[in-house]
Amino acid sequence: MQTGALTGYLDVAQVVLYVFWIFFAGLIFYLRREDKREGYPLESDRTDRSGGRVSVVGFPSPPSPKTFLLPHGGTQTAPRDEKPQRPVKAEPDVPWPGSPLRPTGNPLKDGVGPAAWAERHDIPDPTWEGDPKIVPMRVATDFWVAEQDPDPRGMPVVALDGEVAGTVKDIWVDRSEFRVLFLEMELAGSKPEAEPEPEEAEGEVAEGEEAKPKRRRTRSAKADTILLPINFARVNPYLGQVKVVSLMASQFADVPRLRKPDQVTLLEEDKITAYFGGGHLYAHPSRQEPLL
Repeated sequence: MQTGALTGYLDVAQVVLYVFWIFFAGLIFYLRREDKREGYPLESDRTDRSGGRVSVVGFPSPPSPKTFLLPHGGTQTAPRDEKPQRPVKAEPDVPWPGSPLRPTGNPLKDGVGPAAWAERHDIPDPTWEGDPKIVPMRVATDFWVAEQDPDPRGMPVVALDGEVAGTVKDIWVDRSEFRVLFLEMELAGSKPEAEPEPEEAEGEVAEGEEAKPKRRRTRSAKADTILLPINFARVNPYLGQVKVVSLMASQFADVPRLRKPDQVTLLEEDKITAYFGGGHLYAHPSRQEPLL
C-alpha cells in the first residue's frame, strides 16, 4: 500500500475529509438551533387556524432554555415564552392569509414594518465601568472632532421637502467604541432660553395712590431637542448643512423624546431609529407606490 493508506480503498486524507464534513454539518446544525433562541415560534396563520395546536418552528427545533448572566447583574433566559407586548396597530391589506399589514394610525409611530422597534430594556447601555455608554460631547469632554472632519454643530438640518427642520446642537458619541451615533438637534421654532413677556399693568392707578408692582411672567420656552441617528444624516461641509431624506420637516416634531437630557436608553434608541427608518416608506405617500 502507498504511504498514508489504511486499506486499498481508504487512506488518511479520506478519513480527515469525512471527519471535516461531519464536523461542518454538526456546526451548521448547532448554529441553526442557536439562532432560534429568540423569535420562535413564528406568528402564523397555521397556528391560528389550528387553535394553537400547530407551532411553526421549522427544522431544527429551538434549543432548550438557557439562562445567561448579564454583565451588570441579573439574568436572561432564552428561549422564553413571550407574548406581544403592545397592540399591533395595523390590519391586513387584503382579506387572505399572508397579506401585508397596513398601519391604521400614524405609520411612523404605529411600530409596524420599517417603523417597528424591539421592546428592549428601558435602561442606558452601560460601559464596562457602569457609566452610560452613549452620551453627548458636553458630557464626554475628552472627545473632540478631528480637524480634518466637518463639525456639524451649528449646521441647519434640511429635510426631504427642502425645509429647515432645526439646527445641530451637539454630537452624541459611543464612549466604548469611539464613534458618533446621534446628532442632537434643536427643532426650528423652539426657543433656547426663557424670554420674559411684556410687563402687565395692574389696572389703573388713581391720583395719590401708590402704584402696585407690575407683574412679570416668563414663558416656558425650553428648547425642544431630539436625537437624529447619524446613519440617517449626511453632513455636507461644502453647503454647511446636514441633509436628512427620511422625513419631511413637519414630521420631526413627533420624533420620540428622551426622558433624561444626557442619556438614552436601549428602548429609546430603537424607537428613534425606527421612526427615521419608517420615514423611508411612510414619509410621503409616493414612497409606498411602485417605482414604475
